[in-house]
Amino acid sequence: MLSKVDLKKFNTLIEINSLINSNQTDVHSLLTLILESATRLILGEASSLLLVNRETQDLYFEVALGSKGAEVKKFTVKLGEGIAGWVAAHNKSLIVNDVVSEERHLKHIAKQVGYPPHTMIAAPMRLKDQCIGVIEILNKKGNKNFTQEDLEWLEIFSNQAALAIQNAQSFEKIKTQTLLEKRHTDTGYHTLIAKSPLVLEKLDIIDRVAKTASSVLLLGESGVGKELFAEQIHLHSPRSEKPFVRVNCAAIPEGLLESELFGHVRGAFTNAVHNRKGRFELADGGTIFLDEIAELPLALQVKLLRVIQQKSFEKVGSDTSVTVDVRILAATNRDIEKMVEQGEFRSDLYYRLNVLPIIIPPLRQRSEDIPELAAYFLKKYQAETKKSFDGFSSGAMRFMLSYAWPGNIRELQNSIERACVIGKGPRIETGDLSLHTQAVPPRAESRNLKDAIIAFKTRCIKQALNENNGNQTETAKSLGIQRTYLSRLIKELSVTG
Repeated sequence: MLSKVDLKKFNTLIEINSLINSNQTDVHSLLTLILESATRLILGEASSLLLVNRETQDLYFEVALGSKGAEVKKFTVKLGEGIAGWVAAHNKSLIVNDVVSEERHLKHIAKQVGYPPHTMIAAPMRLKDQCIGVIEILNKKGNKNFTQEDLEWLEIFSNQAALAIQNAQSFEKIKTQTLLEKRHTDTGYHTLIAKSPLVLEKLDIIDRVAKTASSVLLLGESGVGKELFAEQIHLHSPRSEKPFVRVNCAAIPEGLLESELFGHVRGAFTNAVHNRKGRFELADGGTIFLDEIAELPLALQVKLLRVIQQKSFEKVGSDTSVTVDVRILAATNRDIEKMVEQGEFRSDLYYRLNVLPIIIPPLRQRSEDIPELAAYFLKKYQAETKKSFDGFSSGAMRFMLSYAWPGNIRELQNSIERACVIGKGPRIETGDLSLHTQAVPPRAESRNLKDAIIAFKTRCIKQALNENNGNQTETAKSLGIQRTYLSRLIKELSVTG
């Protein structure tokens, strides 16, 4: 027969499991509840729940309970260091009833926090046998030692915490998949941040291009936001009330791509048990965006050319023509002209797609957009991580303005998401951005945002002029701006070769 204490523990576990399976409580609240319950039932005075960051190879405090919890959350622990770091690295539980004599104990944290642990118990949180975090409980009440029974209960609570995270990840994955499915149709448009003259100039061109029915080819590096510009073309076109269908040609296996684009009839191949509409048929009357068009196999390029020319196609397994009215927008980050020369992309299809080419500039050429984009992503990920920051430190902003951003906006977005996860506040600091390569140190006199932007522009133009031997026409072309605008910038910034 269970004792009252054990019965209380079991009832707590049942309550927590019900919450885990309901997906009604956010994961941080669940982890806090689990840690509170474990601390109370194992009779600890303080406790922490740390999560592993595999990228930085350290642990950060997700939840810390006790009188010094707020101070503890300012620290991180390297994987393998300290008691929690050892537990995470070895994926093993640990009871330490003489912390003072324990070599693995990180005494500097206890000293700075002002809370000396005497006894400690720690257990790994495991997902698929991999440690994703650690729960540690400090100082058993009544000056008692932690026992093996305490450890067994803590391991159960640790398993619950891991399950809570797993369920939250699964729920988020389902939610993301649902959003992706919705984005096959005309929902889910993104916010386009535009402040730099370079991008405003492109949007002016897009506004005029949108009114036509011609195909548009969007060119630019990976991560510059070509899909967002495609959305703007659709939204400003007469087709804006009709579907906007997105296809990433590189993301769909070659064997399924024809069926995805054009559909199939029942019995066309194994598992084709129903007739199925393809993306072109779903986009009828609207716009189809073919991202990574350069990855389209040559055999399908022929079929796509026919759709452009005759507005008709046959589904896989059918000889009946389907007629559609679809505007085609395509995008690539590859040198498609070189692919045409090498016979890797059909020249006739290229010329039909390239009626109205638009080059999207990389982020390093549009520094005025960086503060606006950074503020937008910070607001987004503060909400998602349930954290609050007072913006960016001046050092972090200068660093972002001087960084080369090889991954463009996508890299900026990922960097700020990561900063929101690991940052301790009150502001996002340079180190939180985890950018350690390809950064150009800002000049000493760049003390404010305006100066940093001017310095960045000057360096960018000077470098482009040097690369093009001072030829302003070629320089303007490489920067993706008008020759007259470049000339004005050179005068305003007093750029010399």
